Amino acid sequence: MRDAQSQQLPAVKLLEWYDRSARLMPWRVSPADKARGVRPDPYRVWMSEVMLQQTTVAAVTAYFQRFTARWPTVADLAAAEDADVMAEWAGLGYYARARNLLACARAVVRDYGGVFPDSAAGMRALPGVGPYTAAAVAAICYDEPAVVVDGNVERVMARLFAVQDPLPGAKPELVRLAGLLTPALRPGDYAQAVMDLGATICSPRNPACGICPLLGLCAAQQIGIAAELPRKIAKPEKPVRQGVAWVATRGGMVLLERRAERGLLGGMLGFPSDGWDGSALGAPFAAEWRDLGAVKHTFTHFHLVLQVMQSDSDANPQRGEFMLVNPDDLPTLMRKAYDLAFPDKKPR
Repeated sequence: MRDAQSQQLPAVKLLEWYDRSARLMPWRVSPADKARGVRPDPYRVWMSEVMLQQTTVAAVTAYFQRFTARWPTVADLAAAEDADVMAEWAGLGYYARARNLLACARAVVRDYGGVFPDSAAGMRALPGVGPYTAAAVAAICYDEPAVVVDGNVERVMARLFAVQDPLPGAKPELVRLAGLLTPALRPGDYAQAVMDLGATICSPRNPACGICPLLGLCAAQQIGIAAELPRKIAKPEKPVRQGVAWVATRGGMVLLERRAERGLLGGMLGFPSDGWDGSALGAPFAAEWRDLGAVKHTFTHFHLVLQVMQSDSDANPQRGEFMLVNPDDLPTLMRKAYDLAFPDKKPR
């Protein structure tokens, strides 16, 4: 792929394949609809990209549909209560994304009259918007030939060009190669085509090279190392932290506290806890606490073993308040603690 014509061939092949095989997603405008003049909504594309960071399409779809039904425009989201947004986000993980979602929506309404910037550079000026999300919105919504590179794109580029240097060191080269292939026409469809290819055919394990639209163009496939790429430097083992959660009940209610806005599970409701997140607050009141055992949870940088203690008491807590709770509104860690304490209860 040394000359300009051969560099464009993968994009041509991918767009032909995308026109036939594009995945249906609630935030996506299909190639057929786009040909009829339907334009992607920057609000929906932006929200989907934020939700999809480190999360799968299958996990995100229901959240996206609930969010856009409840807050159909960026102005609606900007006016939402923080607690309502965090409750809807519960279970999706990486809660800083939810805080960034609100900050960005409010900036769009406050500084741009409710209209998203129409370039990657403009998108980058918004709070919480990084290079990938900015490029994706600019390409998909505004046809800017921005270079969109996520994990799927890295994998496709590494295999297409047989880049054997390991990640993360190889990323600048993979971005450069992705830029060489990004076409001036239909850059948004091309970006989505590469991501679809990586998610469905050029998968991390057992890539389906025999049905790949780039078969015959892929250097790694030709030399038989596609499944080995991209290479990655082994990550060090995650440390294990210990903590305690106190599950107190009173008349059908449970004791909950809203966590500080900054830090792990920021702004979320949860059981009073300490130890695992740097706090040392102790039990919320003096009582005979029963040890129910432990739950395990993995965060980005560490594993957590959380001891769950339970008590029924009329004592006044030093923090938090008793309230009814739908366990589905709790973050995943606290839901695990809830399920251990109340194995027979179902969500409302």
